[in-house]
Amino acid sequence: MASRAPISLDQGAAATSSARRQLLYEAISGGTGLLLAVFMWGHVVLVGSILTGERGFDWLATMLEDYYIAQPTVIAVFALFLVHAVFASRKIPSQLRDRKRILKLAKGLNRSGREKVATRTEHSPFRPHVESLLWIWQVRTGMVLLVLGSFHLVLLGLDIFTPLFGDLAGIESSSSMARVSAGLWLPYAVLLLCVEFHASVGLYRLAVKWGADLWMSRATMHRVEQLIFWVVLGLGTLTLVVLAGWMEPPLAFLLDGAAP
Repeated sequence: MASRAPISLDQGAAATSSARRQLLYEAISGGTGLLLAVFMWGHVVLVGSILTGERGFDWLATMLEDYYIAQPTVIAVFALFLVHAVFASRKIPSQLRDRKRILKLAKGLNRSGREKVATRTEHSPFRPHVESLLWIWQVRTGMVLLVLGSFHLVLLGLDIFTPLFGDLAGIESSSSMARVSAGLWLPYAVLLLCVEFHASVGLYRLAVKWGADLWMSRATMHRVEQLIFWVVLGLGTLTLVVLAGWMEPPLAFLLDGAAP
């Protein structure tokens, strides 16, 4: 049996350097993703102030702008968004043939467990590989977020820094509701669904990647991920419905009688 050629010092050093570089890339991708997920949850809660009515929304927006919290936050989030997109996109297949392989794999995983076994009538004992499907759909939602997320951040920046959409520079409930009710509810609905899935699954995969499954089972982490997804998606959906003008703010009674 032929012996394997020994690895030279240069090859070993190059492999070590490449491993360290990949570890750094993973840390940057995961760290920026974590920060963006935390911001996104906070953003959903802040925009959810519309549930208390236009006055509650405007008060919170004015406070964030007057204390110069909103302006640097938009710039920082936009920078994080770009950095995360660059480092996370390393794993997205760039060649057409690789994308076709991913599509074929996804179809196979979706069918797994539902096809018939040729020699018997019951379903196949094989089931879809959840981890692989989560990764595939995270890539897909990430590509959607790259487009819709950029659009939303630019629109938010224009709202804060210019009076383009209102009488004054800054976010206003009236102009925000007018844009959403005029048709932006549809891309925002897609953005909401994609960002919630991408963030919750991303945090689940980040926890697994960095060893959280050593002290918590993956099944438990998956249930936590699903809980976060549905709670935040429910709040975001209710907020979008109110912004579109399809329902009166359900918590407006909280500000009834409050000083203007």
